[in-house]
Amino acid sequence: MHLSAAEHDRVTAAVTAAEAHTNGEIVTVVARQSDAYHDVALQWSVLGMVLTLALLATFPGVVEAINARLFDAWSGPHVGHLIAIATVLATLVYLLCRLALAWRPLRLLLTPAATKTRRVRRRALQLFRTGAEKRTIAATGVLLYLSLDEHRAELIADESIHSKVPQETWGAAMAALIAAVKDGRPGDGMADAVAQIGLVLAEHFPRSDDDVNELPDRLIEL
Repeated sequence: MHLSAAEHDRVTAAVTAAEAHTNGEIVTVVARQSDAYHDVALQWSVLGMVLTLALLATFPGVVEAINARLFDAWSGPHVGHLIAIATVLATLVYLLCRLALAWRPLRLLLTPAATKTRRVRRRALQLFRTGAEKRTIAATGVLLYLSLDEHRAELIADESIHSKVPQETWGAAMAALIAAVKDGRPGDGMADAVAQIGLVLAEHFPRSDDDVNELPDRLIEL
């Protein structure tokens, strides 16, 4: 999912309007997702392999039946044959899980919510440190980050803002963003959130006569 040109323009206009009343600088970033979660696919695949071995140990008749079909049933089960069959079955389950989890929607569905939250937060911090943190003279940068596939957003501010504005103050901005995203209007959500951020910044960091635009107003889509 990509935002349209009109949505980009709407967010950019909202940033420009918000910064007209404050020395604060707002950076907006939208990403499709914050992580590939390949490690989650690996964990589920290993779990499937282990559970397969556990089930075969609980119901050994399955392995014995396969052994009887493949080898001489009259000579009785050979331990080496049983271990080989169990290993092959567990490996097949592992490979099938890896194949199924190559499909990103399934991988994302099976990713724990807490993991998604941590990865989105980590990605937002990386982007903030790269594109906003201490990039202004007065250290008044704010990053608004939306990760579409995870349905999560983060707002991170420079220390000079963070020291004056409690985290809960941004609640209206985040609520406006989340409500619009749920309605399938991420562009409107970003623009509404930027307007709310601008109100907070204007209250605590009103625009001075010598203020200049230090960070780009345009929406960055990754």
